[in-house]
Amino acid sequence: MNEIKLSKRLQAVADLVKPNSRLLDVGSDHAYLPAYLVQQEKIDFAIAGEVVKGPYQIAQNHVAEQNLQEKIEVRLANGLAAFEESDAITSIVIAGMGGGLISEILEAGKDKLSQVEQLVLQPNNHEESLRSWLMAHNFVITSEKILLEAGKIYEIIVAEHGTADLNETELEFGPYLSQEKSEVFRQKWHKELNTLNKILERLPENHEKRVTVQAEKEKIEGVLQ
Repeated sequence: MNEIKLSKRLQAVADLVKPNSRLLDVGSDHAYLPAYLVQQEKIDFAIAGEVVKGPYQIAQNHVAEQNLQEKIEVRLANGLAAFEESDAITSIVIAGMGGGLISEILEAGKDKLSQVEQLVLQPNNHEESLRSWLMAHNFVITSEKILLEAGKIYEIIVAEHGTADLNETELEFGPYLSQEKSEVFRQKWHKELNTLNKILERLPENHEKRVTVQAEKEKIEGVLQ
């Protein structure tokens, strides 16, 4: 068995998974994450779900190479269809997809989420829409993380069953991230500010979009103060 080393992004996801979880990893990408967590003895059961046959076979091979077949099951299935109630899954990871797609996966399988204690979600974009889905379906965000890897910025959202009324600022910027205002958070939103400033420079003074762009610019500036 070779020791698995994760990327900075996946390591951050792994660190947020509850110890002793029964894990479903949706879109498992070689089953690296569940294999690492089992190797580290943080969990002892996982399902690696893949919807495409090629990645499914690659994940199967990787699990076999690591001699982890007794603790990791690789299943060919779409989203949350990869697990049944009898699997007693308590944590679900969905990482490396668009926020819209993650929301669609959760929506399609929402009837199966009652027994799940924790969602660890890493959207590549549309974080606001994902937070909105969580709030609308009685999930409360319990922690967030933002990180920079290879020139790209990623956000991770952890949620559990509960209720919380997030305001517009918290939905867009994150209830925890907007309070912590880390260097990476500031970098992300300063970049967005630069984009908005360039748009304003190109728009005529009487253009109808100026009001919307200016309002978004002022909102970001307010959060970054």
